[in-house]
Amino acid sequence: MKNSQYKKGFLLAAPSSGSGKTTLTLALIRLLAKRGLEVQPFKCGPDYLDTWLHSIAASWGGVHHSSINLDSWMASKEHVQELFFRYSTDADLSIVEGVMGLFDGAEKAEGSSAEIAKLLNLPVIMVVNAKSMAYSAAPLLHGFRTFDPGLNLAGVIFNEVNTPSHYRYLEAAARDAGVEPLGYLPRSDIMKISERHLGLNISPGYDYDGQITGMAEHLEKTVEIERLLELSNIKIPHSPGGRVSAESGGRVIAVARDEAFNFFYQENLELLKEYGKVVFFSPMDNSELPPADMLYFAGGYPELYAEKLSANSAMRSQIESYCRNGGIAYAECGGMMYLGNTITLKDGSVYPMCGAVDLDTTMQGAKMTLGYRKLSVKNGYTRELRGHEFHYSRISRSGELHSIATITNARDMESDTALFRKNNTFVSYLHLYWGERRDFPQFLLNSKL
Repeated sequence: MKNSQYKKGFLLAAPSSGSGKTTLTLALIRLLAKRGLEVQPFKCGPDYLDTWLHSIAASWGGVHHSSINLDSWMASKEHVQELFFRYSTDADLSIVEGVMGLFDGAEKAEGSSAEIAKLLNLPVIMVVNAKSMAYSAAPLLHGFRTFDPGLNLAGVIFNEVNTPSHYRYLEAAARDAGVEPLGYLPRSDIMKISERHLGLNISPGYDYDGQITGMAEHLEKTVEIERLLELSNIKIPHSPGGRVSAESGGRVIAVARDEAFNFFYQENLELLKEYGKVVFFSPMDNSELPPADMLYFAGGYPELYAEKLSANSAMRSQIESYCRNGGIAYAECGGMMYLGNTITLKDGSVYPMCGAVDLDTTMQGAKMTLGYRKLSVKNGYTRELRGHEFHYSRISRSGELHSIATITNARDMESDTALFRKNNTFVSYLHLYWGERRDFPQFLLNSKL
């Protein structure tokens, strides 16, 4: 790679979900940040909860690095490379957390952690849950090391290890498999973050910062950090390039952000800044809607804060009036639930919401909906958009609304998910990624009826 600079970087992967990737990632980010390194976190795949926690872990000593999604299914490989190089340039170390198992993708290994590791020439550090395992780790690691010769499986860290003598069996297994052992994590409650129905806990009373610092201190005792860093040399171009700024034209884009609405792809927010000044407001805590040319409501947990959202009638009324009078608004998943008429909780209680779109959502009788999606708008926007769907609620009534898009899953099977439009308000269960579709915000801003 010409005109490149050496940096540190690696990807943490695992044989499967539930191995401890996220907690180990958080601990490593915080530990190395405390040592004075500027750590840039990344997350493979469409997850918006882990990135939120990564950003907390990376915030230390007045330095803050938002975690960035790297998804080679939702975006092109060139875009993934550009993102990684751009955000890694000013950091000392880049830590990428994998998704699911190392080779799990949308279709076979397409979009998997392995694909991204090879795309970025990153060494892979395996995280193996060894709670009920000893020498059997050898064939497991041998298989992952040899399955794809183009992958650099540089080391392994064992999780849920009982005792130092247990680790000695695992250490021997790793060496016999040709994978360097880099230490272990003894079982400890400090390495567990309580879970919500959509994933990791993000409730406001939880001490994330203290928990993550405790994780870092626990990890430092038994993981060979210096050797891990020695194995992590990577090359980053000096001038990775970036986006070409669009003319903002003095526009204002108001983004709902608080405990109820915080599922963001960071690059989506960065792109919005190219089309206008981005201001944030809280549908729960603010009494006035800021003057804006467009409103953006991301996903989140409106069902957990339904009472407080409903009680802020001044905000609900202003949003309804804004949308009724032709203001441009885009809402996804939890944002869509908030712009609807009501939310019904599992216990049957019903809370009025904004009433900007004639639909109702409920948490009753709903099952998990999960997966990648492709979206094509029927009129006005010709490029395919990609995104992700993940929710437990369902639409119980949708009035006279009709979808303005064709939506399929990753295998091109038609989905019953919709993109609804009422006046200039667009709502859907989809979390669309438009970091590479730079003209999508422009489509929204120019689509006024």
